[in-house]
Amino acid sequence: MNTPHGAEVAPQDPASVISVRSALRSPARLKTELLAGLVVALALIPEAIAFSVIAGVDPRVGLFASVTMAITIAFVGGRPAMISASTAAVALVIAPVSRQYGVDHLIATVVLGGLFQILLSVLGVAKLMRFVPRSVMVGFVNSLAILVFVAQIPHLVDVPWMVYPLVAAGILVLVFLPRISEAVPAPLVAIVLLTVVTVTFSLNVPDVADQGELPESLPSLLLPDVPPTFETFEILAPYALAMALVGLMESLMTAKLVDDITDTPSNKTREGWGQGIANIVTGFFGGMGGCAVVGQTMMNVKVSGARTRLSTLAAGVFLLVLVVALGDVVGLVPMAALVAVMIMVSIATVDWHSVHPRTLRLMPFSETLVMLVTVVATVSTGNLAIGVTLGVLTAMVLFARRVAHMTSVEKIVAADTDGDGSVDRCTYRVTGELFWASSNDLVHRFDYLGDPAEVVIDLTDADVWDASTVATLDAIQHKYAAKGKTVTIVGLDGAGLERLRRLSGRLGESH
Repeated sequence: MNTPHGAEVAPQDPASVISVRSALRSPARLKTELLAGLVVALALIPEAIAFSVIAGVDPRVGLFASVTMAITIAFVGGRPAMISASTAAVALVIAPVSRQYGVDHLIATVVLGGLFQILLSVLGVAKLMRFVPRSVMVGFVNSLAILVFVAQIPHLVDVPWMVYPLVAAGILVLVFLPRISEAVPAPLVAIVLLTVVTVTFSLNVPDVADQGELPESLPSLLLPDVPPTFETFEILAPYALAMALVGLMESLMTAKLVDDITDTPSNKTREGWGQGIANIVTGFFGGMGGCAVVGQTMMNVKVSGARTRLSTLAAGVFLLVLVVALGDVVGLVPMAALVAVMIMVSIATVDWHSVHPRTLRLMPFSETLVMLVTVVATVSTGNLAIGVTLGVLTAMVLFARRVAHMTSVEKIVAADTDGDGSVDRCTYRVTGELFWASSNDLVHRFDYLGDPAEVVIDLTDADVWDASTVATLDAIQHKYAAKGKTVTIVGLDGAGLERLRRLSGRLGESH
């Protein structure tokens, strides 16, 4: 159940992969997975309520979404130990639907978004992850840490003074308890300890109950009451597609991050269509949809040490039990305890090596710039998908610019081919990869007036990658032809030669 499959999965040492079966046979591992799930469930409650507010729906909608997303993805997902639930990114995308058309249209959007995710995954969108550079991943991780920390600030502003010593005490427990014993996850100890202190001394501090009303019954299966017409599809499709893209991007980036942390592979394609199935199930149970939750995933994997699908399943089941059966007890948990846990998650998430002065001095400026663009865009918009997209685009532009400057044109000494003492032929040797960026100024590298009647362009050490380059070569030939001179292109072979033969003269008028 825990062994990924698919073309994008690299060979892996079986000893490094912890299967569900082996976890069930190991009391120590089983305890780690279940307690990790419990900690994650407690941390999901206030965030699910907050995301419901963003989406403009009842808190129950966000809580039920977190339950159904976590339980479903535990079975169909491609990345063990990753947590999926309601998220701010998805809430922001679908909020306009709820405001303008109501909850039924929102649920229909979630279901349609899930269908889009399945379709995109089948078409191979997960394979695009190979084009995400390391510098973008580092920016993603660091911006995630900042966002997790910033999300805690509202719980530290305009609050009773006792909140601060409680948060400090929670951080101390999280820092020092693992050095003494790892028998019980430090986050769970911190949450229980601070709750007991708060209740025993009747401390007047914000708690989970203050964040919103918890449900008192199980989620029920329902069908959204929307007209099954093409007009409805036209209204919902743009929001559903945006939700699908944002959810896939955040989930696949998080899966890659967990791959690196655990040194185990995952099936990104399965994770993609698994997210789609989870959103469809969530929609039919009246949830607001979601995707991978990066902060809680880090809490599960990096802080609590979970490694299997059991932790994800436990998070969903515990969340359901906590909010339905033990809502009154959960409501007593002080927000200070959860804030302390999330602050430590943010600290543990930062890639400190990437921001060390020595690393910054050694790192090429272009890669540092890509990381900074990713961080700034993510933090300023609060959307990881936007930050990653801008980071990748920046990396593409810088890469194209760098490769473009690796192209050179050398004019070889002209030749007297007929022995009459006049120069009647010259050769230009072009070196490098020719594509839209590098071939743009190629047309200006030739002496159209001063060259002899015959010109040879030698592409032995070059290659033609796209139609832009073919159009540039056509333009060069036309400029020489206008001066009554002929051009011969030599040295190409393989795909570059085939591309030139197929497109040359067929791309419109060249100038």
